[in-house]
Amino acid sequence: MSDRSSGVSGGILAATKNGAATLLATGRTRLELLGNEFGEEKLRAIRLLLLAQMASFCLIVGTILLIGLVTVLFWEQRVVLLSVLGTAFLLGGGVALLALRRASRGRRHLFTTSIAELEQDIRLLQGAARSEPKAD
Repeated sequence: MSDRSSGVSGGILAATKNGAATLLATGRTRLELLGNEFGEEKLRAIRLLLLAQMASFCLIVGTILLIGLVTVLFWEQRVVLLSVLGTAFLLGGGVALLALRRASRGRRHLFTTSIAELEQDIRLLQGAARSEPKAD
């Protein structure tokens, strides 16, 4: 009779250990996934910041050049040069602003992939719990 009870307790202990190991492995995978998503969001935020800085710089330089254009409006060929440079900087700033606007609209929720994976894990665990044979 002692063989039978030790076999049952060993089976329960082994199942508990396997369950704990599976839970830890799943948790580790989910944490790695969260880290990846956090890194992606960080890169996206840096990209938006750099686009905003580029747009600001181009618009400021364009404005300064156009003010210089008004100052030297009646000089000979300097007007053409300043107007071309001012227009180029203003166009560059406008393009950067459009890119910034488009990039900021594409905002997504943080950790959506991780949440979807966790929901799938929960569904699988609930399905496994329902299909287990009940002890009489």
